[in-house]
Amino acid sequence: MMSRALKTIYEVWDRARPLVHLAVWCLFLVTVLLPAPSSAADVRQRARELGIVVGQYEPGPFNAITDVAGVKVGHRTLVRGEGPLKPGEGPVRTGVTVVIPREDVWHKKVPAGFFVLNGTGEMTGTAWIAESGFLEYPIALTNTLNVPRVANGVISWMIARYPAIGISDDTLTPVVAECDDGRLNDIQGRHVSEEDVIAALNDAKSGPVEEGAVGAGTGMIAYGFKGGIGTASRKLPVRDGGYTVGVLVNANHGRRHELIVDGVPVGRLYGSSQPLAEKPERGTNEGSIIIIIATDAPLDQRQLTRLAKRATLGLARTGSIARHGSGDFMLAFSTANVIPHYPEERTYTLTHLADVYMNPLLAATVEATEEAILNALTMATTMVGRDHYRSEAIDLDRLKAMLADAKRR
Repeated sequence: MMSRALKTIYEVWDRARPLVHLAVWCLFLVTVLLPAPSSAADVRQRARELGIVVGQYEPGPFNAITDVAGVKVGHRTLVRGEGPLKPGEGPVRTGVTVVIPREDVWHKKVPAGFFVLNGTGEMTGTAWIAESGFLEYPIALTNTLNVPRVANGVISWMIARYPAIGISDDTLTPVVAECDDGRLNDIQGRHVSEEDVIAALNDAKSGPVEEGAVGAGTGMIAYGFKGGIGTASRKLPVRDGGYTVGVLVNANHGRRHELIVDGVPVGRLYGSSQPLAEKPERGTNEGSIIIIIATDAPLDQRQLTRLAKRATLGLARTGSIARHGSGDFMLAFSTANVIPHYPEERTYTLTHLADVYMNPLLAATVEATEEAILNALTMATTMVGRDHYRSEAIDLDRLKAMLADAKRR
C-alpha cells in the first residue's frame, strides 16, 4: 500500500517538476535581475499633474513648445564619471538642447525678436536678429564654455544640409545661448562635441519634450534645487485668435528663499540653502535662464520683442529678481509668416496682427513661462556631480503639502 502511494507521489512530482522549475526561475528574475520599482520620491510629475494650474488659458496637447506646429526639440545628454574634479576629464554633467523653428528655416526664415533682462551671459547671433528681424537657423542651448564648439556643430550641420553656404550662398552666425553648469560639471572640459550637436539636431522631433536634467539642463540648478529644461504652452480660444504660444526654458537661476510657486513662498517655507544676508564671493555663480518663445500668431520683430519682454513677468512670478550675476535672455519667433531667403520679386507679403489684439498673447506668454520654469523644477531629478556636489530635486510630497496648507488658510 505504502509503495503504491510513494509511486503516485513520484509520478505527480515528475509531472510537476517543470512547472516548479519555471516558478523558481520567475521568482529569481523578479527578485534579483529586474530592477526594483521606483519609490515615490523617484517619480517626477509636471506642475499641472501636481494640481498647479497657472493662469486662465488652457495648454496645447503636449503643453510644450512643440505645440506650435513645425517646431522640433532635440537633446544630447552627457553624464559620466564621478568623484573629485579632474579638469578636462570629468565628472561630466552637461549637454546640448536644440530648438528648430521649422523645416528648412534657412530658405523659409521666421520673424524673431529678443530681449535681455540682465546681461551676465551670452546669446550669440542676436546682433543679426536685431538687424534683420528674422531667424534662419536652429537655436542651441549649452554651458558657458562650450558655446564655440556648439556653434561649430550648428555650422557643420547647416553646411551638410546647404553645401553652398560660404561659397555661393550667405554665411551664418549661429544662435547659441549659455548657462553655467560648473557647480556639477567639469565645465573646463567642454565635453559637448560637434557630433553631439549634430546628433541632437538630427534627433529633434515634435511631440512631448523631455524635461529636467536633460540636454543643456543636465548640470543646471534653479532656486537651490536641481533645475534644467522645462516647457509649457497655451492655446488661445477662437475668440482670441486661436493662436498657440509655446515656451522652453533652461532654468539655472535664483536662490531658494526666492522661490514662489502658485503665489506661495515655497522657498522660504522649504528652508533656504543660502543665508538671506549674502556676502558676494569671487567666482560666485548666480545662475542664468534662457527662455525661448514660439508662436503661430502673425507677429513681426517689434511685436515678438514685446512678447520676449513679457516672459520676464512669468520669470518674476516664480520669484526671480534677475540677480546681478545672472544672465536672463529671451528670444521669440513666429512661424506664421515666411521670409524668403532670396526673393525673386522685389516685394513679398506678410500677415500682421494688429497690436490691439495682442493682450491674450502677452498673457499666454507670461503663463507659459511661469509653468515652464515650474516644470523644470518638478521634473528634474537629484544629481551628484563633481567633487561629490549634490543638487537635490525639490521634494514633490513636501511641495504638495505646502500648497495644500496654503489653500486651507
